[in-house]
Amino acid sequence: MAGDRTKKASERIRHYRNADGPVISTVNRRIIQEGGLYFKDVDGSGTVSPVNDWRLPARERAAAYVKVLTVPEKLGQLFIADWRMGIRQKDGTKRDKTGLLDEGTIKKGENIFAEQDLPGTTDALKGWFVRHLIIRDNASPHDLADWHDQLHALAEECTHFIPVQTASNSRNENGEVVFGMNDGAGGFAVWPGTLGIAAAVRGDHIKIVDEFAECIRREWNAVGLRKGYMYMADIVSDPRWQRTYGTFGEDPKLVCRILEHLIFRIQGSEEGPVTDGVAMTVKHFPGGGARENGFDPHYAMGQWNVYPTEGSLERYHLPSFRTAVAHHVSSIMPYYAKPARAKSSPQTVEGEEIELQPYGFAFSRFFLEELLRRRMGFSGYINSDSGVLHSMAWGVEGLDVPERIGFAVSHAGTDIISGSFDPDEAREAYERGRNDYYDTHPVPEGFTREQIVLTETALDRAVTHTLTEMFRLGMFEDPYRDPAAADAVAADPLDRANAALAHRKSVVLLKNDGVLPLTPEKLAGKKVYAEVFHKRQEQADKDTSLLKGLLADITLVDTPEQADYAILLLTPSSGAYFHATPGYLELDICDGKIVPDVDAEGRPLPETHEETTLAGAGRIRQIGEALHAKGGKVIANINITLAWQLGNVEPYVDALTAGFDTWPEAVLDVMRGRYAPTGRLPLTLPRGDAVLAVDKNGVCVSPNDVPGYDKDRYMPEALKDENGKAYAYRDTAGNYYELDHGLHYEKDRR
Repeated sequence: MAGDRTKKASERIRHYRNADGPVISTVNRRIIQEGGLYFKDVDGSGTVSPVNDWRLPARERAAAYVKVLTVPEKLGQLFIADWRMGIRQKDGTKRDKTGLLDEGTIKKGENIFAEQDLPGTTDALKGWFVRHLIIRDNASPHDLADWHDQLHALAEECTHFIPVQTASNSRNENGEVVFGMNDGAGGFAVWPGTLGIAAAVRGDHIKIVDEFAECIRREWNAVGLRKGYMYMADIVSDPRWQRTYGTFGEDPKLVCRILEHLIFRIQGSEEGPVTDGVAMTVKHFPGGGARENGFDPHYAMGQWNVYPTEGSLERYHLPSFRTAVAHHVSSIMPYYAKPARAKSSPQTVEGEEIELQPYGFAFSRFFLEELLRRRMGFSGYINSDSGVLHSMAWGVEGLDVPERIGFAVSHAGTDIISGSFDPDEAREAYERGRNDYYDTHPVPEGFTREQIVLTETALDRAVTHTLTEMFRLGMFEDPYRDPAAADAVAADPLDRANAALAHRKSVVLLKNDGVLPLTPEKLAGKKVYAEVFHKRQEQADKDTSLLKGLLADITLVDTPEQADYAILLLTPSSGAYFHATPGYLELDICDGKIVPDVDAEGRPLPETHEETTLAGAGRIRQIGEALHAKGGKVIANINITLAWQLGNVEPYVDALTAGFDTWPEAVLDVMRGRYAPTGRLPLTLPRGDAVLAVDKNGVCVSPNDVPGYDKDRYMPEALKDENGKAYAYRDTAGNYYELDHGLHYEKDRR
């Protein structure tokens, strides 16, 4: 029964409280009373069936429900993809009557992961039986809770009730440098980027992660977000990987330690997700950092994981996933890429050499079933990355979409496919396993019929896995959230104070000749020049005005020549998420640098192009010369989202700090002595082009699969200095900008 859809679901919820059991909340479902207890009629049977009995284990209830659900209902649950909120729909006629659900349609070409037509929300939930959505909107906590309630109410109208589980990428840390410490994106407490959290932990204490995780669990649960595509267990080993910014750095030991503290606090227990927890999907198995010279598998040139160093997979890339498995992470996401056998050295796991099958990891039976499940003991479910059926089907391009579904789910063991909704193609994959399709159509070369059809056994396994998670989270009994309470939870001043402190703790002091801290005594009677540098000059101009506002209490001047001190905030940027650059991703701080193009195999060409990572980068030297000519000092901060080369910055500044999508206010607090720096580098900054050089065969002088802290083991002797170091940047004061470097005011005056 639909009920009154003119009212928001949050206004129609009924609650039933069990004395020694869960609260039952509903808008449309029948409530069963038996033995003084309340049960929701989930399966429509009208009885306290195994599906409806909250006293039974989640896995048992899920297995029972799979036997009740129809094939179309199960097929709809194989997929998860982006969805949209009605409050973001500009055309009011395409929203439901509450304004919360988007009932507009999506036409082919509007989705970056797959070209397909998509229905409105009601048709998707009731017609396609879609139950897994990805939400990317940064809405207020109140609106998120309202929207989730409306989705669940609509799902309750179906014969068989399954709540709607939405997933999101992480929301509690900065994704860019933003001025304004109180302007949290989407209303949540906003911490520094994950590299910044790693920098803060290296210099302070793991309790930062505990506070971070508890904040996430409370805020997400309050708005009804119960599944996070987070966090990256990937180890940075090729510094040109564009996704470096989303990792915890290059140290497997630290990443393992962070995951030990994150997983159970976000999920709610050491045994996996619970009713007040948020299920985590750790990514990207078996480690996305082993890129071939930085190329990313979002585009064809980057479809390979390369392992030129013998044993690197087990030594550097698998430990963090072993930690995730040991702490019962609910789900793991395999990467798009496929291993490059021809460009890799032997890789072993537990002393046995493994086969590097040339399939994207979501299609690899060895990596998922043999390695992840059997050898590593993973018992959760496998969630593919977005777009593996259409845009990034590396290694299975010769299969059609139904065959890719069969190969991923039945053969490899993937449980849910991200980036598109393909129930019709899934039905075709299912029917091909039961009809004579391959009697009249050839089986693609290199595959067998059994590998590429969707079997009933595999379908039931996949849906059982995802249903189990929702039963464990208590979403069948109590999916609804109070929008007003969500606002209150997200406004917790303690979470915001902890986040602000983490920003300050994330700042790393790389170099200091004694000019820092810039105390009121040092500033007395002095003039300061302030400027923000950005890849886009218009953004630099805007941010410079904001920076000057933060420095309104000191005497500012318009030119470096007038100043005693210069404060420069540098926010470089390189590459694009979904598109390859004409050459290798540029790490130098540069403007108009001439660099080689690359061919389709990733080898350097005679042809060249220009790269800019920071507009006006050459002016840093000019500012330094202008200040130094009159005895002035230059203080700079570099925002690290990639392992930047600092040869065009560091020699011209007297003090240098690093932030990691850190609030500028926090950086200034460190510069001005309001907070003493404690952060330490979570990754090594490379010396320069010489240690990233790629030969005519496309082979990098520093191995792509080895983290920066260990690269010197494999570097040519000719590149090493008198200390045996080749890879890390060495500044004019003699500091190496390597893993764990970080100075302090009280003792380091180099």
